[in-house]
Amino acid sequence: MPVNNRIADFHAEMTAWRRDFHEHPELAFEEVRTSEIVADKLRAFGCDEVITGIAKTGVVGVIRGNNAASGRAIGLRADMDALPILEETGLAYASKNAGKMHACGHDGHTTMLLGAAKYLAETRNFDGTVYVIFQPAEENFGGGEVMVKEGLFERFPMERVFGLHNWPSLPAGTFAWREGPVMAAVANLEVTITGKGAHGAIPQNGNDPIVIAAAIVQALQSIVARNVEPVEGGVITIGHINGGHTYNVIPEQVSMLGTARWFAPEVGDLLEKRFLETVTGIAAAFGAKADAKFIRLYPATINEPVSTGLAADAARAVQGDARVIPMAKPTMGGEDFSFMLNVKDGAYLMLGGGRSATDAMVHHPKYDFNDEILPVGASWWAALAERLLPRQG
Repeated sequence: MPVNNRIADFHAEMTAWRRDFHEHPELAFEEVRTSEIVADKLRAFGCDEVITGIAKTGVVGVIRGNNAASGRAIGLRADMDALPILEETGLAYASKNAGKMHACGHDGHTTMLLGAAKYLAETRNFDGTVYVIFQPAEENFGGGEVMVKEGLFERFPMERVFGLHNWPSLPAGTFAWREGPVMAAVANLEVTITGKGAHGAIPQNGNDPIVIAAAIVQALQSIVARNVEPVEGGVITIGHINGGHTYNVIPEQVSMLGTARWFAPEVGDLLEKRFLETVTGIAAAFGAKADAKFIRLYPATINEPVSTGLAADAARAVQGDARVIPMAKPTMGGEDFSFMLNVKDGAYLMLGGGRSATDAMVHHPKYDFNDEILPVGASWWAALAERLLPRQG
């Protein structure tokens, strides 16, 4: 089922949907307008059932094939939320919601799955049931976990579930696949150091939390370098330090924020242990106090091998062998589709959207989804349904 099928006929329609979503971005669990549009379109396409309100703003569409005798089912998942970023693209369809932007391409993901749903509801050339899952709150709030906890897989029993993410650094229309870890586990790091304030010219009367923070930041970099086996992946980054207000005053407190990433569970446990020990131990050595939190957000996104093979085969059916490539190494980015893959076999592929080497990456204020790949992604999801749930006879 190559791209030049029925889906290509409504490419312009999908582009209009995507740009409308882009103009009206909504943050995690606030996707009210987006989910209403998704649900309305699924009903208009003729989906057999449209269920709303799962994980607050999530939507699931149910599409039964021309023959459902097999009793089999698969799930196709896209995310809907935007990011708290001030858009700088200058596009005619730029965000109308100040400080909110579709900077990760979820507008495109939603649109591609809608395109697949339109095609599948129209043709129903499969035996079984396809669940199209529109998930809220992927960015930082774990909407995927909420959907799982609210009984997604009990309410909609399926054999496998599949997801897709656009990737601007890959050439447009190229699929990348990988068995095993594809995206990292994520934790937020929070530190508050309490020392003793003083005049900057009389430091002996205080206990400088800025000096302590500097020592902690330096020491944290040794955790991965000298505690994690070199062949394993791991990172600790401090991205924010706040303390003091003027030139000559030693503050009472300094706060720090950061992130940790890893793949293997034992590495995550090690990073947590050593992070807490390092922060509190160094502060104590300076005669100060530190409160440290290692807040786990998402587990690693792990592709199940059989599902990955099926997903890659569907991609080849759409784009040919030359445009379906192995992903050489996983990315340290995080993804809450991991919660679904923790309890259900499935796979997560990357779809290139790159126009040129200067394209902005996701999470950048000048990023924009490449509309040329809309029928490619939609065709891949449709191909999964028709190949994994083939009609009998």
